[in-house]
Amino acid sequence: MKPYVLCHMVTSVDGRIWGSRWRPKGNVIPNLFERLHDQLVEELVGASWLCGRVTAQEFARGKGKVYPPTTEKLPRENWFALREAKAWGVFLDAHGKAVWERKDIGGDPILVILTEQVPDSHLAGLRGEGISYIFAGKTEVDLALAFETLSRDLGIVNLLIEGGGGANGAVLRAGLLDELSLVISPAIDGSTGAPTVFNSGDEDLGPAPIESMVLASHEVLDGGAVWLRYKMR
Repeated sequence: MKPYVLCHMVTSVDGRIWGSRWRPKGNVIPNLFERLHDQLVEELVGASWLCGRVTAQEFARGKGKVYPPTTEKLPRENWFALREAKAWGVFLDAHGKAVWERKDIGGDPILVILTEQVPDSHLAGLRGEGISYIFAGKTEVDLALAFETLSRDLGIVNLLIEGGGGANGAVLRAGLLDELSLVISPAIDGSTGAPTVFNSGDEDLGPAPIESMVLASHEVLDGGAVWLRYKMR
């Protein structure tokens, strides 16, 4: 079992996701991503949401820090500060880079997906801050395993994947994506370097493992943005 997995992103016409670079600035709709996120959470009845490592370090408050050393030897077992939550903020942090100095985001408790090579000091730090974590692989995250754990142990039924491009690309490559919610803004980035909706690194991995994409709905939003939703297989 796994949750229903929906990737939700707002992009420029040329597929870039750093809104600060888009032009014309007057066409960038403030808080559009957040407003549609809230709408999806309501539709999917309290969906949890997942972001990647780069986004995790943007949310984390301990920038440039590491958790202090510990003499504890902690088992590589899933650990939950709590079990019941309306929604979880889930983050991929395979190597334990984010020092949180917080335990929730907007009221949603943080849960981190780790690999077994994360040091004991990081695990002790997460426990001390009341942050739940699960393991999904020895050195690299096994997303199928992680999603199975989220479903089985926490009862997560719906999961929004909300970037960055690396996290989106990993979910796509793992064949775990059920739906794509893509909002195309009437703006252009127009240069190289900014991440795209789906990134898979510099190596050419060949075509994505998609069998079909079916348009489920489309809507023209205020300001000229277009909201497209595709069912994936």
